[in-house]
Amino acid sequence: MTTSLKNNLLPPSLVSNLQEMLLSRKQSEEESPSVGTSDSSLVEVDSAEKESLKPVVLVTNGDGIDALGLTALVEGLVKEGKCDVHVCAPQSDRSSSGHSVTLGETLTVSSVEVSGATAFEVSGTPADCVSLALSGALFSWTKPTLVISGINRGLSCGHHIFYSGVIAGAREAMISGVPAISISLNWKKDESQESDFKDAVNVCLPLIHAAIRDIEKDLFPKNCSLNIEVPTTPLTNKGFRVTRQSLWRSKPSWQAVSANRHPSGGNFMSNQQSLGIQLAQLSRDASAAGAARRINTHKKNVEVESVGVAGKNDSERVKKYFRQEFLDKELEDMDDDSDLNALTNGFVSVTPMSLSPHVELDAQTSTSNWITAALSGGE
Repeated sequence: MTTSLKNNLLPPSLVSNLQEMLLSRKQSEEESPSVGTSDSSLVEVDSAEKESLKPVVLVTNGDGIDALGLTALVEGLVKEGKCDVHVCAPQSDRSSSGHSVTLGETLTVSSVEVSGATAFEVSGTPADCVSLALSGALFSWTKPTLVISGINRGLSCGHHIFYSGVIAGAREAMISGVPAISISLNWKKDESQESDFKDAVNVCLPLIHAAIRDIEKDLFPKNCSLNIEVPTTPLTNKGFRVTRQSLWRSKPSWQAVSANRHPSGGNFMSNQQSLGIQLAQLSRDASAAGAARRINTHKKNVEVESVGVAGKNDSERVKKYFRQEFLDKELEDMDDDSDLNALTNGFVSVTPMSLSPHVELDAQTSTSNWITAALSGGE
C-alpha cells in the first residue's frame, strides 16, 4: 500500500501543541526587555539596600563646623566609602567649652555642606551636638555604630581633658552607651601645616575601621571611649601606645585690660552682640549683654566683668576687665605610660577614658589587648 507524503506528517494534535509552544516563546521574547528592566531595578534596589546597611558614623568636634580637622576627617571617611557619615558639630569654635550643655534656650540647627556627608551645624556645645544627634529628633537613627569627635587643633592631654570640647563630644556619646573616639593633633605654631590633618586621618583610619568592625562583633573595649593623640608630624610616628591620663596642664594667665582697651565699646563685640540679639529674640530671660558674657566664657580668651554694689548707677559701679590665656607649661618628669610622655616621644597616644575609676584598670587592659589585635589585622 502506498502512503501519501501527507500521511507521514506529525499528528494534528502534536502540531497544535508545538504551535502553542512557539507562540508562547515568541511572547516571552517580546516581553524580555521589560523583564531586563525589572532585573535592573532590582539591582538598583539591592544597591540602595547595601548602602543603607553601611555602619553609621557620627562626626562632631570642638573647633567648629568649618575647622580643617573635621573637614579632613569627613573627607577621609567618605572617600573610603565603608560607612555612612553624618556630621553634627558646633557652628563656631567651642574647643574650651568642656562638657557644658545648653538648657532652657533654643538652639539653631542649619544644614551645611561637608565633603558629601549629611551635615548640620548647631548653635551649641559639642555635648549639645551629640545629645541632639542621638535623640532621634535630627536624624532618622538614634544609635550610630561609632561617634568620632575631632580632629582637634591642639593636644587634649592631662588636665586639658576637663576643659576640652572634643573630649566632651566623645564622653557624651559614651554616657549614652555609644562607642566613641576623640582625636587631637599636637598642633604647633610655626611648625604644623594644614596637610598634617590629612596625615593624621591616614594614621587613624586603620584604627577607626578596626573599631567599626569590632563594635559589630562586640569586641570593642567596653565602658570607655578612646582618646587618640597624634604627634605633630603624624607620618613619622613611632607607633601606637596605650597610655594613662597625665597630670599635666597649661598654666593659666590672667591679664588686666585697661578700660580704654576694653573691646565692649568697639567693633570687637559685633559678632557676640549679633548672636546675643538672636538669642534674645528667642525669648531668653537674660539680657543681650549677659548673653554675650555667657558666650564668651566658652572661649579660650575670656572677658570677665567685675561689678560693684548692685543697684548703683553705671557711673558709680567699679568695673574691672581681665583676659585669660593658657601658657605652655614646662614639661616635668612624667610616667612612662602617660599620654603626654608618649606624645612628646613621637608615639600615637591612645588613652581609654572611663566614667568610673573602678573600671579604669579593666579599660586599660581591654584597650591594650584590642589595640594589639586591631593593628595586627586580627579578625
